[in-house]
Amino acid sequence: MPVSKILVVDDEKPLRDFIGRNLAARGFNVYYAANGLEALAIFQTESVDLIIMDVMMPNMDGLETCRRIRQVSTIPIIVLTALGEESDKVIALETGADDYLTKPFGVNELLARVRAVLRRANWQRNPATTSSDVLRYDQLELDTEAQSATCRGQRLKLTRTEFDLLQFFMRNIGKALPHQTILQQVWGPEYGREAEYLRVYIGRLRRKIELDPSNPEYLQTEYGIGYRFGL
Repeated sequence: MPVSKILVVDDEKPLRDFIGRNLAARGFNVYYAANGLEALAIFQTESVDLIIMDVMMPNMDGLETCRRIRQVSTIPIIVLTALGEESDKVIALETGADDYLTKPFGVNELLARVRAVLRRANWQRNPATTSSDVLRYDQLELDTEAQSATCRGQRLKLTRTEFDLLQFFMRNIGKALPHQTILQQVWGPEYGREAEYLRVYIGRLRRKIELDPSNPEYLQTEYGIGYRFGL
């Protein structure tokens, strides 16, 4: 099995070394950058599998670096932030980050998030579906083998996580699904309390499939519970 390559980007050398040392001890190949400009240079020359990147850095911060990478790649990105406000986490996710870690964090939390993000990326590159499985509801159609979706006859441009989330909903039409259930089924068993993930991704899906995202026909909010798709 190929060894995953991880790029660690942080202007604080002690933290950069702490992350890299613990990843290397678990068999990962680690690259280092001290700011966004260095990260972009490495990203353009090395085929890395994951980027772990601080938000607050000189020369180019993590959010701007994330935006530039997202213009050309869907590589998984975990952002590191010392800001605990939920709005800051939402901004990071909206910018294109797949996950975040709030400083300070421990080795176990770091490794759990790294493994979860890499596992999701691997599932997305190598879907388990071996035969054609087309899901349909109203004017939505999702082909799990081709990893494609259409709405009202138009091809949808979905990220991998958006596709997986929509697929989960379309396999559970009419059910009121709790936040924790959705997170653990789509993101992984390590998740369950990150309601902001769902708000960001539900918002994205609504903008892509609803005629009026503020008055959704497909993705309904079940207040105090979670979300329901259809019916």
